[in-house]
Amino acid sequence: MKKFMNRAERIVVESLEGFVRAHDDVLTFGNGSRNVRRRQLKPGKVAVISGGGAGHEPMHAGLVGHGMLDAACVGHVFTSPTPNQILDAIAECDTGAGVLLIVKNYDGDVMNFDMAAEMAIEAGHRIETVIVNDDIAAYDAARSSGRRGVAGTLIVEKTVGAAAEAGHSLEELKALGTRTVAATRSMGVALRGATVPETARQTFSLGPDEMELGVGIHGEPGRSRIAFRDADAIAALVCEELITELPSPRDGRILLFVNGFGGTPVSELYLMYGAVRRLVEARGLVVARSLVGAYVTSLDMAGLSVTLSALDADRMNFWDAPVAAPALRWGC
Repeated sequence: MKKFMNRAERIVVESLEGFVRAHDDVLTFGNGSRNVRRRQLKPGKVAVISGGGAGHEPMHAGLVGHGMLDAACVGHVFTSPTPNQILDAIAECDTGAGVLLIVKNYDGDVMNFDMAAEMAIEAGHRIETVIVNDDIAAYDAARSSGRRGVAGTLIVEKTVGAAAEAGHSLEELKALGTRTVAATRSMGVALRGATVPETARQTFSLGPDEMELGVGIHGEPGRSRIAFRDADAIAALVCEELITELPSPRDGRILLFVNGFGGTPVSELYLMYGAVRRLVEARGLVVARSLVGAYVTSLDMAGLSVTLSALDADRMNFWDAPVAAPALRWGC
């Protein structure tokens, strides 16, 4: 296996060092380089903090900035950040209005963020948590109890981050995040597993005529292994379940997000976006907002996920609000 790295055990540390230096107008390291945070914190604003294992770049550190996260706690590859690491971010970013934690529904993430929240509350911080569980393919799958949190996490972070920037209270942000999770559904498909640096092996192997339906973002194999199909057929498989699971938007407006897992060319992501959009519009949905690109990756996995999120006027306004983070920028 060839990778641009020195030692596998240093890949996350050295990658984060380069990332922060490349974006040092926006970002800085938190206490002891244990988290990545906004260089300029906004006094009196609710702090929004998320995180998880490395390997999903640019999520989460790339989503730190104006209108999104105040800090991201990054663990080793596919490994949750520690409670003390999260606690440090809370202590550093809480400027008086409390902290909202956005947590993907994986057992390690939930446990460690819960422990950090308990310690922070004992230290006098006001804490609320939103658990993201948008993956319709997983019920009690490996690494999670119930549905996993996947690409829909970005939509929650953008929506809540914009509301926090606008001065909404901790309780209002908790309610908004919960509504956004309830309105969001995702499903992933892969043509090749992820290659983990420390093992130099793919997380799962596929034959030349196979694909995995319902994969997670930690290299987990899918819910089922099926025969490879063309793009329109794959889009139909994914969309049928997503549309069935999606809460009916009041006026049919949705956000359509096609997310690459790290090893899929942009041209193929846009091809799939076109295929999915034709299908959802044929079902009477209105694609009011779109996002296409590799934002929530799984190292170098060849695959993608499709996320549909029902929009109301508030959530669409928060999505449109200015954002200035390394991986997402508009209106600034």
